[in-house]
Amino acid sequence: MPPKRKTHQVTMELAAGEAPVAELGKMLGQTGVNLVAVKKDYDTATAAHRGEIVPVVITVYEDKTFTLRLKTPPTAFLIRKALGGKGSSSPGHVPAGQLTSAQLREIALRKMPDLNTSDVDAAMRTIAGTARSMGVTVVG
Repeated sequence: MPPKRKTHQVTMELAAGEAPVAELGKMLGQTGVNLVAVKKDYDTATAAHRGEIVPVVITVYEDKTFTLRLKTPPTAFLIRKALGGKGSSSPGHVPAGQLTSAQLREIALRKMPDLNTSDVDAAMRTIAGTARSMGVTVVG
């Protein structure tokens, strides 16, 4: 049996456990894939992470089947979640809060599958850079 040929590949950031069909329809409507099946599979796979944003790469094949590849939540989302608020309205001028090195390490470990490094310290530096761009300082 020859390998399936993919026709579309879409990356979306959706609410975990509650993907809106309208949003899926905008991006996948022209593919002819069963949107309810995509929603059901996504919601089932992300049910444990409700309240988070979980990016997904949806690959649609020419026989109208699909695969989902879940990614880790965006770094900025994880930083805001650790702070319990949002970033600075004016980064560099107005501080948004502080992250401890333990929180930074926790975020880096969670993001490791999507980063292009296997070194935790390098991942922490990457996360710290994102935090700085949001007006967040890293202490400790």
